[in-house]
Amino acid sequence: MSMKVISGLYKGRNIDGFDIDGTRPTMDRVKESLFATIQNYIPDSIILDLFSGSGNLGIEALSNGSKFAYLCDNNFKAIKTINNNIKKLGISNSEVFNLDYKKCLKELSNRSIKLDIIFLDPPYKTNYIEESLKLISELKLLNESGLIVCESDNLDKIIYPNTFKSIKSKKYGDKYIVLLNNM
Repeated sequence: MSMKVISGLYKGRNIDGFDIDGTRPTMDRVKESLFATIQNYIPDSIILDLFSGSGNLGIEALSNGSKFAYLCDNNFKAIKTINNNIKKLGISNSEVFNLDYKKCLKELSNRSIKLDIIFLDPPYKTNYIEESLKLISELKLLNESGLIVCESDNLDKIIYPNTFKSIKSKKYGDKYIVLLNNM
């Protein structure tokens, strides 16, 4: 299964996806609409694609002018796909973590890394969005003017601490995307 980078530097280039139970790549039209919405946050940003899968969202952000991307997944097949995609596109401004999401957030915190955009698109039927947001808040990983992009099949799963506020929420077919920033 392959997907295309929809805009920017790598526009039109194919990247590999993969099919693993419980994962579903962000569809192109959703990705296009999402990136149109967040485009002002992207230039020179440091981003984290926490449940990266194929690296789809992180690569799209890099293609549109992000300075650096951290791509994290704890599935071996996903990591292999991400690394292949990065190599195929000749991307050098990224780092791939083969870690559990909590360990990844702690690692970034230990390195004193502040993030401008965080993509949270975990497997559905988990409470990973809520857990991630708690940890992101505790570790103060989001820059003051940063943005968190949450994607879920259920709006009720997007539970966030009062350190964040929702600035936009949109339904695309069977998924919801909620944009959060600092209070």
